Amino acid sequence: MAGKNSVMIEIVDLFKSFDNKDVLKGVNLQVEKGESLVIIGGSGSGKSVLMKHIIGLYKPERGKVLIDGVDITELDEKDLYEIRKRFGMLFQSAALFDSMPVWENVAFSLLRHTRLPARKAREIAIEKLRLVGLKDVEDLMPSELSGGMKKRVGLARAIAHEPEIILYDEPTTGLDPIMADAINDLIIRLREHLRVTSVTITHDMTSAYKIADTIAMLYDGRIIQRGTPEEIRNSDNPVVRQFVTGSAKGPIKIEGVTV
Repeated sequence: MAGKNSVMIEIVDLFKSFDNKDVLKGVNLQVEKGESLVIIGGSGSGKSVLMKHIIGLYKPERGKVLIDGVDITELDEKDLYEIRKRFGMLFQSAALFDSMPVWENVAFSLLRHTRLPARKAREIAIEKLRLVGLKDVEDLMPSELSGGMKKRVGLARAIAHEPEIILYDEPTTGLDPIMADAINDLIIRLREHLRVTSVTITHDMTSAYKIADTIAMLYDGRIIQRGTPEEIRNSDNPVVRQFVTGSAKGPIKIEGVTV
C-alpha cells in the first residue's frame, strides 16, 4: 500500500446485522485513489450490504467507513448528501425511468440538484452518451433500448456529474458474453479517461479478472483474501478456490443441495 493520503475508501472493523442475523462481522478494506477494486462472493454474502455502507445508505452497528479521510458514519444527512455527490453508481438493472427519454435519464441528477438550464444538461447528457459509445439515442425511450444499451445509458448517468468514485453493482448481469465483455472494456476505458476510483461487486469471475487491479473475497461476513487477479486465480485458500472455479464441491455449502 502507498501512503495513508492515497486511500480514498477505508472500511474499519465494520459490523452489520439484520433480524439478529450477522451479515458483516468485522470487515476491513482499503481502496486507494484511482484503484479498481472488485468484491466477489456468493449470493447473500453481504456484498450489496457492504456497498450500501460505502455510500452511506446503511449505518453500521460498529465500525467506520472513511471516504477520503472522513468517517461518514458520523455525518448528518446534509453532510452525507455532500459526500454522495462525489459518487456515481451503476445499478444492476440500470434502473432507468421508463417515462423519461434517454437524455433526461442521464441528466437526472443535473436537472434535480443543480441550476443548470435544461439545454446545457442535455448537452452534457449527449456528451456522456458518446463517451459510452452511444450516438443519436438521446430522444429514445428506455423501452426502445436493448439490455446492453440500457447498461450504457446507466453508465452515462453515473458519470454525468463527473464523480470521483464509481460503484458498479453486478455490471454484467443479464448480458450475453459479448456484450458483457464490451461493458468490461467500457469500465476500463472510463476509469482511464476519468481517473476515478471504482468499486465493483460481482460473481462474474471473467469480469472480475479483467477490470480489477485488486480482488477481495467476502465470505462469512469478512474479507478472507485480497490480492491481484493472478493471486486470486491461483489462491490456495479452499473457499476462494471453490468460488473462483465454480465448483459445487468444497467448504462453501449450497443450501438445500447435497453434493
